[in-house]
Amino acid sequence: MAEDRPLNREEMLSILEWYRAAGVDIAVGEEPVDRFAQRPPPRVTPPPAPQAEPPAERAAPMLALGGDPGEARALASQAQTLDELQAILGAYDGCGLKLRATQLVFADGNPEAQIMLIGEAPGAEEDRQGKPFVGKSGQLLNRMLAAIGLDRSKVYIANTVPWRPPGNRAPTPEEIALCLPFLQRQVELVAPRIVVTLGGPAMQTVFQTTAGIIKMRGKWSPVSIGAHGVEAMPTLHPAYLLRNPPAKQQAWRDLLSLKMKMVELGLV
Repeated sequence: MAEDRPLNREEMLSILEWYRAAGVDIAVGEEPVDRFAQRPPPRVTPPPAPQAEPPAERAAPMLALGGDPGEARALASQAQTLDELQAILGAYDGCGLKLRATQLVFADGNPEAQIMLIGEAPGAEEDRQGKPFVGKSGQLLNRMLAAIGLDRSKVYIANTVPWRPPGNRAPTPEEIALCLPFLQRQVELVAPRIVVTLGGPAMQTVFQTTAGIIKMRGKWSPVSIGAHGVEAMPTLHPAYLLRNPPAKQQAWRDLLSLKMKMVELGLV
């Protein structure tokens, strides 16, 4: 049996080191404590707070549940010029996209051009500059136009919705419906002879179809946009071409078809 004797300094330090390595980090007394036998401290019940007079009723705040397409049509129809339409659209609060966008992205190019390009929605760079197609996809669009002898002085560019959707998501059908009357009036005021839609959502909006862009691209059809009848063709969006370079061959065929249509209509 080990001798029961006081420990020297080295032995006590050794035991403390063993306790530390075992995870013991607090000192306790020599006698055990039965915590279950201890009574909890008495609970003090605070005195009841004096009742205040009931607050006056407030009108419930009205939440923006979405605009009315009928209101949008009525507002758009008032515009007699593109400047008036831009001012009306800038003051319009019916579409929730406006709440998170930096600014209105109305249009770019020549308002007297015979060719109008319609995209889907502004992106981050467009939202910053207030013009459509000024980011990487816009730079590609410029090169595509130059390949057939066009530039922004010879076309007019707009989008189906004039405010950037959060996170560059696709516009919802409700958002498109609220913005469509303004786009239709924009087309009526520009009165182009050719419309080219860029990407699937713009094609579906203008052509009023649920078909896919691959099936529809490169095909000419007469369409009515508002009260304006025009020859229109869908093609691939430049952003899609940046993600899928092999598809540029299809876009090039569409550009050649646009060039032929310009010759046919005497626009070159």
